[in-house]
Amino acid sequence: MKEDCKATEEWGGSIDSPFCYRAQMGRATKHGFLIVRVAIWGTCLLGLVGGVPASDRPPPADDQGQITFLNRHWRIPIPPQGKPPARFSPLEASLDPESCAICHRLQYNDWMSSLHSKSMGPGIIGQTTELIHDDPGKALLCYRCHAPLSEQQEKIEAKSGSRSRFKKNPTFLASLQRKGMTCVACHVRGHQVFGPPKRDGSLGNSGPASQLLHGGAVRTPAFERAEFCEGCHQFEPDGYALNGKLLENTYNEWQDGPFGREGKACQSCHMPDRRHLWRGIHDPEMVKQGVTVRLTLDKGRYLVGEDVQATITLTNSGVGHYFPTYVTPKILVRVELVDGGGGRVADSLQEERIGREVTPDLAQELFDTRIPPGKSYAVRYERTIDRLGLKLRASVAVAPDDFYITFFEAMLPRARTQQARGWLQQALEDARGSSFILFKEEVDVS
Repeated sequence: MKEDCKATEEWGGSIDSPFCYRAQMGRATKHGFLIVRVAIWGTCLLGLVGGVPASDRPPPADDQGQITFLNRHWRIPIPPQGKPPARFSPLEASLDPESCAICHRLQYNDWMSSLHSKSMGPGIIGQTTELIHDDPGKALLCYRCHAPLSEQQEKIEAKSGSRSRFKKNPTFLASLQRKGMTCVACHVRGHQVFGPPKRDGSLGNSGPASQLLHGGAVRTPAFERAEFCEGCHQFEPDGYALNGKLLENTYNEWQDGPFGREGKACQSCHMPDRRHLWRGIHDPEMVKQGVTVRLTLDKGRYLVGEDVQATITLTNSGVGHYFPTYVTPKILVRVELVDGGGGRVADSLQEERIGREVTPDLAQELFDTRIPPGKSYAVRYERTIDRLGLKLRASVAVAPDDFYITFFEAMLPRARTQQARGWLQQALEDARGSSFILFKEEVDVS
């Protein structure tokens, strides 16, 4: 048993994801993704694998076999796990992440610090608290990526003729719902555990399945493919689009870029050394590793009456998709002249936003200045020097939740209950507090 716990410390996982923020604008894709007025975060894929002992079910080895596996593995919502095998202990049968932590403490600690554990955070809870009663179909669409287990969903669909009806879910576990994208969501189907190959590339268990905790694991390279993350980070080809571009297009951006062509999957950056951290735009160090910022001036000193000419260049030097991806984050570039006391010189401030800017109802794209992999974006600055002792100050700020700020501000007055307002207020404060400075530099210019 100890040997099996040690071996299973090597399992991997999937994606990173912020709050689901909006339900619904009136159009379904073939996998049931719906947008109504704003957007649901993601479409999801497809199937169920039953609880067959690992030793009796070898994983697929070829590419098509892996895709077939993923299509089964990611049928959303993930069907109920069902009754556990009779020989399972309560610990083995548990769907709770804390139970997984008994053997997988490192993975659990990483997960707890990640956005996966917070995918059912105040933003999505604030929206679905009322929505699950008013329009359960739309709430369940939010859960598709944020709480994908059937056991996390209060209601299930009960078809009656051509109309969709919803009834109480007998398998619902309220405590599990708030834990978001859990270990089980990626690793367990029908009480059978799945995971990536061992670090040495082997697929076998450390002993007979009947002698191992939860029957060991079915191991497959599919866990190491970018397609594992695709379901919640890529809209379907016929999904919601603006300006001819899908609203969520991260997988395609990766696939069309150098990382995709080289076969460098999402996990290689977001899960280095198989860590379950899924670091992304919210992590300053992660962003600094992927983006290079450089400030240049056409010369070192300027006389009064001369024009200072400067360029601040951002290069997507290590991000495998557009920087930033999706419509939520924005990058704010600021350049200004300041005097000896640090005060801004009047009319010297220039600001530019980098990102994909859309209207709050997602009806129109205003601009798209995101930076593709390997490309650069330059902000040029020119102002006249009107006195001695001036400095040029340049900064780059990252606002990971920029769009959510506007959205939650609009949602708050519409919330009917104190509970919903409380969650949305917390989500708004979290969004406002997530920004950070990526780059800052001051240069004497006169």
